[in-house]
Amino acid sequence: MITDSILPFIRHYWPSLLLVLLLARLIRNRFHNGLHKYPGPFLASLTDWWRFWDVYHRRPELSHIALHRRYGPVVRLGPNTLSFADPEVLKVVYGLNKGFVKSDFYVVQQAVVKGHSLQSLFSTTDNDFHMQFRRCVNSAFAMSALVQYEPFVDNTTRLFLKQTERLYVGAAGSGGGVACDFTRWLQFYAFDVIGEITYSKRHGFIERNEDVDGIVAYLTKLFLYVAPIGQIPLLDRLFLKNPLYLKLSEWGLLDATFPVAKFARARMAERLPELQQTQAEKHTNTTTTSSPTLPTTETKKPLVTSPDLLSKFLAARTARPEFMSDTLVQTMAVSMAFAGSETTAISLSAIFYFLLKTPSALSRLRDEIDSAARAGKFSDYETGLVTWHESQNHLPYLDMCVKEAFRLHPAPGLPLERVVPAGGVEIVPGSGERVKGGTVVGCSAWVVHRDERVFGERVEEFWPERWEVKDERDEGRVRVMNGTMLQFGMGSRTCIGKNISLLEIYKVVPSLLRRFEIRFDDPNSEWEIVNAWFVKQSNFITRFELRDIVMPEEGVKVERH
Repeated sequence: MITDSILPFIRHYWPSLLLVLLLARLIRNRFHNGLHKYPGPFLASLTDWWRFWDVYHRRPELSHIALHRRYGPVVRLGPNTLSFADPEVLKVVYGLNKGFVKSDFYVVQQAVVKGHSLQSLFSTTDNDFHMQFRRCVNSAFAMSALVQYEPFVDNTTRLFLKQTERLYVGAAGSGGGVACDFTRWLQFYAFDVIGEITYSKRHGFIERNEDVDGIVAYLTKLFLYVAPIGQIPLLDRLFLKNPLYLKLSEWGLLDATFPVAKFARARMAERLPELQQTQAEKHTNTTTTSSPTLPTTETKKPLVTSPDLLSKFLAARTARPEFMSDTLVQTMAVSMAFAGSETTAISLSAIFYFLLKTPSALSRLRDEIDSAARAGKFSDYETGLVTWHESQNHLPYLDMCVKEAFRLHPAPGLPLERVVPAGGVEIVPGSGERVKGGTVVGCSAWVVHRDERVFGERVEEFWPERWEVKDERDEGRVRVMNGTMLQFGMGSRTCIGKNISLLEIYKVVPSLLRRFEIRFDDPNSEWEIVNAWFVKQSNFITRFELRDIVMPEEGVKVERH
């Protein structure tokens, strides 16, 4: 029989056969989808292990900047992956109705609850699912909704200012207070703000000045896992989402539920009594659904009038029960903690770090804030709290500083990956080259934000004045710059919580500067950076000194909003 001759041959020559198969695989990878014509590291064209290793070393954003400077606007990062640096590509890859979908890199980031992965607005790769999901909750994140959330932000910000003074400012005449790990302290703030906006209840980070339930530590470990594993998503099925592990979790033998998900479930359980209808409503409006916990009504009117996000998610569940399940309500609540804390804290740290490193910018911003205070432009002269309206209408240099920090240190540190639709697409306009369907493509904010054609000179410097508008020419230039910014993503997959993040940032930055003098603990120290998908900072140690709040000049009427 033929097997009698083949099996001995395989047993004898199996090392050589494996080598031949490996070489064949590498050659196939090298020429996959015709991507061999694009420049990049040779090893990257053979295996995704090259970019796994690059990301594992925690500074891939520097690698990507260097690669594009060496090879040009298109760089091959893997057998099936291209990175683009041309801003013209943004409209093609991230534009509306272009047919691109997120890659499996995002699936790795899906939370696990009771053994099941939860697709979120951020992590789903299904555009139709995303469109329906976003339609359910979009109104909760509109700019017009900010006025409803500002009291929540005010509550946490006032506590943050008070705790900063209590914990880190020394007594009068003591010569200084306690050194503050500012990045960590700002993350505590961001977590508690998003907790109050989402659930009307803070997690308790600021009150306790500690990592509640180890949530921050868990997220840090999770992103350190997500970044490299996301380069070879199949590995996730062997580790965090191993089918056996998930099944044991589903049966209750293991607990694979994320700590943030536990907090969200607890808040939902507390909210359920608020969802019960009156007896009259039950007789006239209620229809029974398969859900044992959340009733729905034929009138589709929200059952809860509280303006927090959880109430809005539950109202969406009532309005669209055929799609917005209990699980999706919880998914939204969980994802708010993920996206709403890490990225905002990173951006806040960047703003303060660059201001402290650039005394001229800090001095100009403080002068702007003090001038507005003397002119009666603020309504709060007791705690120093600045409203959203005040920051947007009276502090233009603050806006420049925030945008420049977004540009120089965007939170996402890897290309925002998309999959080319079937049939292929000419990604670089006018190039005549079509990238084949199924290819993973993307742009890195760290690369695009350093394009001198868009952002001008000194792209490696913190220079807020590049955003200043003095004439019509500047208006056009700044408009292009704004249209190139990727810190919140772009197109239909733009971060849905963008407006909430901006609300926090534009309030807490001037509020802190009104209330405190902030300086480095060691003026010669440099922060440390780890790119674990989000580019997080550490070793940003500061000291605070209480500052007298600048009061309105005599005879000036204080504005009320």
